[in-house]
Amino acid sequence: MSEETPEQTTTGMDPDDEVCLCFHVSLRKITNFVRRTEPTVPSQISECLGAGTGCRWCVPFLEKLHRQWKAGESMSLPIAPAEYARRRGAYRRSGRRDEST
Repeated sequence: MSEETPEQTTTGMDPDDEVCLCFHVSLRKITNFVRRTEPTVPSQISECLGAGTGCRWCVPFLEKLHRQWKAGESMSLPIAPAEYARRRGAYRRSGRRDEST
């Protein structure tokens, strides 16, 4: 059995971790943008520094954050930043999304 690294044991993203890796848009920036602008649809989050308009990897995550906000829940992503980046790299290489995200 292999040892887990700190990145593998993290339960989720911290506020300053990037959700949109193309444009370096952090969870904190997105959260503040959503609270301030109250977007009616998830696609309006793209107005936050272009989030989701590059490779589009983060679009399902932006949609999830929007659903959480609409439901009055805390906006969070339960994925370690290193795993998130690894999956995005695989997505960029293959063009296919890992459906477990």
